[in-house]
Amino acid sequence: MIVLQFLLIATLSLSTLSTQAQDLRHSRFHDLAYKQSDAWFEDELATQVADSVLRYQQANGGWPKNQQWQLGADQSAIAECRTSGIGTTIDNGATTDELEFLRRIYLATGNRAYRHAFMRGVFFLLNAQYDNGGWPQFYPLREGYYSHITFNDGAMVNVMYLMKGIGKNQPKYAGLELDDELRSRCLDAYLRGLECILKCQIEKKGKPTVWCQQHDEVTFAPVGGRAYELPSLSGAGETEGIIRLLLDEETPSEAITNAIHSAKEWLEKHAIKNTIVEHFTNKDGQPDIRLKKKKGAQLLWARFYDLQSEKPFYCGRDGVVQDDLSKISYERRMGYSWISDSPGKLLR
Repeated sequence: MIVLQFLLIATLSLSTLSTQAQDLRHSRFHDLAYKQSDAWFEDELATQVADSVLRYQQANGGWPKNQQWQLGADQSAIAECRTSGIGTTIDNGATTDELEFLRRIYLATGNRAYRHAFMRGVFFLLNAQYDNGGWPQFYPLREGYYSHITFNDGAMVNVMYLMKGIGKNQPKYAGLELDDELRSRCLDAYLRGLECILKCQIEKKGKPTVWCQQHDEVTFAPVGGRAYELPSLSGAGETEGIIRLLLDEETPSEAITNAIHSAKEWLEKHAIKNTIVEHFTNKDGQPDIRLKKKKGAQLLWARFYDLQSEKPFYCGRDGVVQDDLSKISYERRMGYSWISDSPGKLLR
């Protein structure tokens, strides 16, 4: 009877582990870092993921992007990063996601190796910051748009939330036993980041508007990224993230308050009205999208607005500007986020 009970318990344990492992295979690393319960970080599975995070932290303290550490690592990308010395980044949540995971698992386990790796990652971010307060997409610097001050996909904003949290000794970082010198450095980095954001806000006829995905690291002017990411005014995405960061400031300066109000006014003025994104099956039998007029539809915003006309535009890999989403290639139309209603939630 005792043997049968033991076998039953063992079977149930294996079944539970199998279910948890299955969940990991269908999870994103970002979600593990931010959405799992605190109790989950005490589990053996969390330790296995953390070991992968530690193993592939690069010599400079950062991580390459687009890695799902719960599934292992893209060995070719890791090898290229280590061989070239280039590839550690803040793009697509890289490094900031890993640091959040390490923070949480250190607080859950007390394993000093996780704290040590966390500290190395923070110093990587501090070293990557430009003197003017901006952060490039990659560090060490890579030639091309990678060296521009990067707001695209929340890159710089993600880093600034971390710097602010450490610098202002927010409760979530208290258990890491960070010293006053590091907190001071992080707070200074955050404040210089705020100044950089204000300098990057694009002016039209002397009035601040919104931001671009990337800005020149010397002049702060809006600049392009990939072929389909031209210099522009950002409606959905980057501008929204910046406004949320500025709104989070407990004691905003007059300059920050003006920046928020100016960007809000611009978004309200440039909303796409009475339009929906319609999903349909095209003549080739593929799922497709198009913009369609519909009276009373919720407000939408384009990702890009022309710097001169301030009208929405769309662009394929050929770099040719189009005023109609249907005119760009199918691959880019379906493989990129061009329209969003998200700023409406912020404005409300």
